[in-house]
Parts: sequence; structure tokens; C-alpha cells
Amino acid sequence: MAENIILEVVTPQDIIVSEEAQIVAAPGTLGEFGVLRGHTPFMTTLKTGTIRYTDVSGAERCVFISGGFAEALPNKVTVLAESAERRCDIDIERAKSALDRAEKRMQEERSKDDIDFTRAATALERAKERLRLGGKPRQ
Repeated sequence: MAENIILEVVTPQDIIVSEEAQIVAAPGTLGEFGVLRGHTPFMTTLKTGTIRYTDVSGAERCVFISGGFAEALPNKVTVLAESAERRCDIDIERAKSALDRAEKRMQEERSKDDIDFTRAATALERAKERLRLGGKPRQ
């Protein structure tokens, strides 16, 4: 275990990941970052995207997150996400429905005076990322 770190991905509802990893890469709001054991401690905000990590067997694993915060310590990365799903848990049909709803909402918002583009765009981005990740081979 000496060269590995612990990765925990937690949402308000559940613990999504709690396991050892060789390396963790996450979508920070200022850019993607990677963490190996012994990393200098830091905290950052996260944007919607994919956390990629290599498990102890060397396999790449992926988790979709919808924003949140990350804390990196020399031996642990903790992610507090608004929502998260492992790649293997993404329901493609549900993700397609969410994409359709988000695209429709974007069209509707364009015709209003009190436009909430940010919320609609966030939903669209989230749906696209889930589909992109969920459409890859299951892990």
C-alpha cells in the first residue's frame, strides 16, 4: 500500500468510491489535476466532468461528477460531489432523456425575457458528459 493513495468520492446520499488508487485525475475548475501519493495538500472546487483513477490492479476507472470540492492530502483524495455515478452505473437511456430535456429547455429559455441560461447550460453539460462517459466500455 505504500505507493497507493485512498480515493473517496462522496455525495450527500452515498459513498460512491472508497478504495486504493495508484493515481487520481479530476476536473478542477481551474483545470484538470492529478494526484499521486505524497502530493502537497490542497483543496479546490470541481466542475462537471470525469474523475479518472487507476486502481491497484492497474485498471482505469471512471466516475462522473456534477461539481463539488476536492481535498488532496499526501495519502488520500476526498471528493465531495453534488452527484456522482460510476461509469458502470450510468443508465444510457436515462442520460439520453436528460439530454433531450436539457436541449428542449435551452430552446425554451432562448424565447424568454427572463432567461436562465446558466442553469439550462449546466443541465445540458451534465447530460452530455454522462452520455460521453456512459457510452464507453463498462468499467
